[in-house]
Amino acid sequence: MSSSDTLDTTLAASTQITLEPGVQSQSDLVAQKPLALVITISAVSTCQRRVSISIPREDIDRYYAEAIGELMPNAQLPGFRPGRAPRTLVTSRFKSELSDQIRSKLLTDAMTQASEQEKLSPISEPDIDIGAVLLPDEGPMTFEFSIEVRPEFDMPQWKGLSIKRPTRIISESDIEESLSNLLRERGRLVPCDGWPLLGNMIVANLRFLDGNDSNKVLSEVAEMEIVVRPKLSFADATLNGFDALVAKAKAGTTVTTALTVSDEAAVEALRGKELTMELKVLEVKKLELPELSPDLLIELGNFESIESLHDAVRKQLENQLEWHRRRQVRQQVSMALIASAAWDLPPELLRRQSQRELERSILELRRSGFDDDSIRRHVNQLRQTVMASTARSLKEHFILERIAEEESIADTGADYDSEILAIAAQSGESPRRVRASLEKRGLMDVLRNQIIERKTVDLITSHASFIDTPFEFEKPDAEAVDHAVCGAVVGELEIPTALHAEKVEQRSTARR
Repeated sequence: MSSSDTLDTTLAASTQITLEPGVQSQSDLVAQKPLALVITISAVSTCQRRVSISIPREDIDRYYAEAIGELMPNAQLPGFRPGRAPRTLVTSRFKSELSDQIRSKLLTDAMTQASEQEKLSPISEPDIDIGAVLLPDEGPMTFEFSIEVRPEFDMPQWKGLSIKRPTRIISESDIEESLSNLLRERGRLVPCDGWPLLGNMIVANLRFLDGNDSNKVLSEVAEMEIVVRPKLSFADATLNGFDALVAKAKAGTTVTTALTVSDEAAVEALRGKELTMELKVLEVKKLELPELSPDLLIELGNFESIESLHDAVRKQLENQLEWHRRRQVRQQVSMALIASAAWDLPPELLRRQSQRELERSILELRRSGFDDDSIRRHVNQLRQTVMASTARSLKEHFILERIAEEESIADTGADYDSEILAIAAQSGESPRRVRASLEKRGLMDVLRNQIIERKTVDLITSHASFIDTPFEFEKPDAEAVDHAVCGAVVGELEIPTALHAEKVEQRSTARR
């Protein structure tokens, strides 16, 4: 999972305080001699620590002396040439000006040393009021801060797991079904006078009303295009029996139904509540599939024949099968690792991390070549259980992180190049633009966690035994739409249209 800015941050509290291990904020002489800190740490909860630090006067005076020593060669005082003023006068003249600088350096070095010395393993930035920390004229300098840290736990047994591994030989019927879905994306919607059938599209206005007050509109959306399927998935609710609801709804007809909000909806007051959905059908359309002509073959990826298109579809299905295989194996590994992880995680951490969990899932689906409808269905499903799934993923992450540290698993530049190339190939963007987009959106840490976790899971599975089990591709039974019935704003997710493997190969080769 992705932990990104939550799991990979250091104890940085401001632009003046950066606590990357090994950073030397003072001269080499100061950095070589550790501070004689008095550190007190109290456990507030599983992940919360309250840290108190006291820096003795001797260290404060030493930092002053070092700073004055660095200043002496260029110090200018009236009546003296630059660098020739007596040390006592320089100390007296510049001591107050150096106070803020010394305070910041002491904070930086003290927090860095405390983090390393006490092995705090921070997972968030410290909660500290920098302005309230004073540098006294006499006595020690003391300050406190709160920090979220990786929980302490006994490592589970991760070698020798027995894992069921889904397997399937891609058949011609699989290819035909996938090709039919591909043609649907390029089909032509034409008006239909009849009742909407499965696979037809309706254009509708939707309103969502408070279950206790029918005059209170919680959200509404106009002229939404919806494919008729057994389920209709929103960001914070799922309606079963959608096809039956609209089965007798011609253009101009309004239907209503009860809808239950998910327990993890963005609007807490509405979680688990029953709302009323009011849907007015404006138009019914049916899809006319295009003929697989030479022109369409070129449009799909410069395919020379139907056979070459079939080969590309087969590769695409094999990529998706591999994603399902990795996902199911990963789920079994995760369940085995967290079976004894009874420790709780801070709710605020879960809330912060939930968006990263969505972004991590999208990156995985994107590199595996899923189309945007499939990604949207998965994301809507995840949104409705994101807190529980985030808690599982965070626990799994902490355990995998420990294994990676103990087994010296690390990321390399080649790992990032490979991941970015795969994403670029599927999205049709250049690797340079993909990297720039990930950096701009702060997702490189998500990618880093993804790389480390995948390598660690590969290590775990190399010590596991496997039982092959038959696999069936999921049949899309839900239509997913980007709307929250409670009225919350649904964050935009960059979901590219997947390309077929042959076209991906051509683009990747060209960019190299």
